[in-house]
This record gives sequence, C-alpha cells and structure tokens, in this order.
Amino acid sequence: MSMGDSKFSNFDNMSLQGIDQDSELIPLLTPEDEEQMNSETLPETLPILPLRNTVLFPGVVIPITAGRDKSIRLIKDANNGSKVIGVVSQKDEETENPDVKDINTLGTVARILRVLQMPDGNTTVIIQGKKRFEIAEVLTKKPYITATVRETNELRPSKNDKEFLAIIESIKELALKIIRDNPNIPSE
Repeated sequence: MSMGDSKFSNFDNMSLQGIDQDSELIPLLTPEDEEQMNSETLPETLPILPLRNTVLFPGVVIPITAGRDKSIRLIKDANNGSKVIGVVSQKDEETENPDVKDINTLGTVARILRVLQMPDGNTTVIIQGKKRFEIAEVLTKKPYITATVRETNELRPSKNDKEFLAIIESIKELALKIIRDNPNIPSE
C-alpha cells in the first residue's frame, strides 16, 4: 500500500473537516472522533519524520518547523499526497541528520493540517497526532526514511479505576492551585 492509499480516509469526516485555510482555530478531538480514530487501520508504510525535543501524542495538535532538506521534502510530498506521516522523536537532539539508529521506533501517526512558508524561508507544518505505531522495518533511507509500521495497543485504565480517578483529581486540584497562586494566568 502506498502513502496515497491511506486507510485514514475517514479522518476527513471527523471534526477536521471544517478547517479551511483562513481558520484560526483548529478543533480538538471529540470522544466520538477519538473512538473512530482508534478503530482506523494503520497504513502499511509511512514516511518517517524525526523530531528534535518533541514527542507527539495522539489527539494533540502542534506546529513544527522543518529545517532539514529531508524533512521539508517529506512534508511537501506527504502534503501533496495522503497528508499522513509517521512522527518519531530523535534520541539525541544534536544529531543533524538522524539515521535509523538515531530515532526511537515508537511514534505517532500524524495528519498534516496545514503547511506554512514563513517569511524567514522556514517551513512550518501544523500536524495532529492520530494513533501510536511501531516501526517494523525500514524500507528506504533516501530521500527520507520510509518504513512499514505496526499498531501498538494502548493500555487505558478502566473508567472506574479508583487509583486513576484519584490521580486525575489530584492533577485538577494542583492545576487550580497553580492558577490561583499565579496572578499572570487568566482565570478562564
């Protein structure tokens, strides 16, 4: 299966459908979107984009600046095709041209939402994490890394897990305390 034959076709039917080039807000996933996303099948192969100092999680929208020629080419190719890429973190941020040994094998499938050419010549891409994957086999290293991937199962606590609920409540209380104690954070 090629990049253009992505099985992530249903993403366009999700909350991302209303995004246009002039939109300032990018919607987050609804629980229904997350459920649909988790039921999607991974593409067999993905172009792999290594990121420095960044880990992308499913459901999260982030902007990234592409500086390496390989990364810019990967983004342009994917944006002109299925818009689906595999995002992994680099093991060492100092590595300028990461090879397979320099990247983590667990990553997140991402959908390119928007590509922006910045005034300074850099390319910024806004991506949304979709689903975790593991690199099974590297297929190519040039012009950028492509690999076959396999799905990884996410372990989630049950909705009635008392320890999990206590941790969530503790995080909420701590966040509220931080907001109350910091006058520079707006109350909303």
